[in-house]
Amino acid sequence: MAEKLLPREKGFSEWYVDLVLKAKLADYSDVKGCMVIRPNGYALWENMQRILDKMFKDLGHKNAYFPLLIPESYLKKEAEHVEGFNPQLAVVTHAGGAKLEEPLVIRPTSETIINRSFAKWIQSYRDLPLLINQWANVMRWEMRTRLFLRTTEFLWQEGHTCHETEADAEKETLQMLEVYRTFAEDYMAMPVLPGRKSETERFAGALRTYSIEAMMQDKKALQAGTSHNLGQNFAKAFDTQFQGRDGKQHHVWQTSWGVSTRLIGGLIMTHSDDAGLVVPPRLAPTHVVLIPITGKASDAEKTQVLEKTHAVAADLRRAGLSVLVDDDDTKSPGFKYNEHEVVGTCLRVELGPKDLAKDSCVMVRRDVRQKEFVPLAQAVEKAKAMLDAMQADMFAKAKAFRDANTFEVNSYEELTKRSEDGFMLAHWCEKPACETKVKNDVAATTRCRPFNLKQEPGKCVVCGDASPGRIVFSKAY
Repeated sequence: MAEKLLPREKGFSEWYVDLVLKAKLADYSDVKGCMVIRPNGYALWENMQRILDKMFKDLGHKNAYFPLLIPESYLKKEAEHVEGFNPQLAVVTHAGGAKLEEPLVIRPTSETIINRSFAKWIQSYRDLPLLINQWANVMRWEMRTRLFLRTTEFLWQEGHTCHETEADAEKETLQMLEVYRTFAEDYMAMPVLPGRKSETERFAGALRTYSIEAMMQDKKALQAGTSHNLGQNFAKAFDTQFQGRDGKQHHVWQTSWGVSTRLIGGLIMTHSDDAGLVVPPRLAPTHVVLIPITGKASDAEKTQVLEKTHAVAADLRRAGLSVLVDDDDTKSPGFKYNEHEVVGTCLRVELGPKDLAKDSCVMVRRDVRQKEFVPLAQAVEKAKAMLDAMQADMFAKAKAFRDANTFEVNSYEELTKRSEDGFMLAHWCEKPACETKVKNDVAATTRCRPFNLKQEPGKCVVCGDASPGRIVFSKAY
């Protein structure tokens, strides 16, 4: 049998890394802080990318690409932005055997260099809205890294848009947050809380930042996507103006928004188990694996089983499913079962001579791992139904877990005692000092003020001052 994973109860972080490596999602690199995304992991990212790209384009966004290297002076044009990113910057000072006249920063994010282009492209209100997305890699120097969750280099998309009015920019900011919420819940089967971040957690240079926050199985939060209303800060820094309907010059109002390969880490920690990766069918690279059972079969029986296995596979492919036939006779069926559980294949179909004699097969859903006998005539219909049920059940299970571990705290003592227990809904006065105290005392941070959480005034659990309502505190990745 293949080597088993370290169970979650022995250490959630260790289990996570063990799963990433054994499911062949990623590997460590000789470059400090960087990872190698292996084909299994990249296939997940490709599916995420494909779905998100269509969602963006359906709303009118177009893809473009901007340089990896950014003149250092560009970042300095927006003071808060450079201050926020300065500790994470990687800088090129030499090239072609000579020292550069101006250092070039390896892209940590692209607001600055994209604004340089926007300033040239936008002349009139007729040029607005300008809706651009970029699929790219970025680099942020990290001291403590973890595969997919926090690495020096990672893959992402970053949307950048320009608008006539602040209201238009705010509408776009919230619209894209809703796109992320829809993707997380409908495709990743990962329930999220959309809401506004605190001023301390706001993106450097933005007016307002919104996020979607997910709960992992260890009850920590994962910020799974962000959307920022940038106001006119970058527009003023780069003089991105347009002639308005009134004939006067105005600075554009901007947004930026992004998700990254961190989503793969979120998917793993939301759904996977001690047997390996569990992938929601709508994102799965492989929906079905068919395993012919021919160990003790005669040559004639083996031929019949293989022929029927490939015929069923063809039927499943015609139904739009991604299918693999694992007919490698150097591995035992048990080894194959274990192997496909580790890599997260959604549905296993077993077919041997005894099944063929009954005109049936065995189907096993990856998430519940229970065998079900299915007539071969119903194989396609049943496979599709089981995958649909798996998608829905995974979301329901994750949501039930999050809801069961989301609770109100009404005193600082209660907050400190329950800081490991999940999402704490606590009154907070919005003072950074109180936020910092919680972070220093129990390593919990504000995640967001959820849109769907009714806000009623109260008293801050830290200092006792007036609070506009409750916000989520949690330990987080």
